[in-house]
Amino acid sequence: MDKNQRQEAYGVFKPVGHVIVSFAKADDANAAREALSADGYSDITAYGPEEMRRQADQDIAQAGVLATVGQELNLVKAHRDLAEQGYSFLVVHAPKDADAQRVADICRRHHAQRAQSYGHMIIEELISVGSDEKQVGESPDRGLDAQTRSGVEGDSARAERAARDEKSRA
Repeated sequence: MDKNQRQEAYGVFKPVGHVIVSFAKADDANAAREALSADGYSDITAYGPEEMRRQADQDIAQAGVLATVGQELNLVKAHRDLAEQGYSFLVVHAPKDADAQRVADICRRHHAQRAQSYGHMIIEELISVGSDEKQVGESPDRGLDAQTRSGVEGDSARAERAARDEKSRA
């Protein structure tokens, strides 16, 4: 996927046939990229936190009214929130369900926090987040249900960082 010729729906990023994966640490994203390449995935685009935040801000500014019908705009906002916390992202071409699941499995081993597979009609979460509780209704005003204890994207990574900081102070 070329960053300059990206797929959009109603003015926001929607890379159909791809998986977007987020990582709290750039080193984990780099390790996952190497593992994906070794497994035969060649169409992998990396986004650093600043790149993703800039792209998300642009998407939010140019989003059409129809972008609020599905979850594309909410996902863009969630990606922006993660980018503001320093997350790195990989966008991997995985046109078949089995490919998308394989990408998620490989990335999970490298500490991926989130992974979404973008189809024409549905965007599927590939990495379980939070509890087994049912999601609450999502809307453009409410955004995505992050399904984390705090209800905020990146909650688990933030908790892990806090625990590491606490250990280093001890």
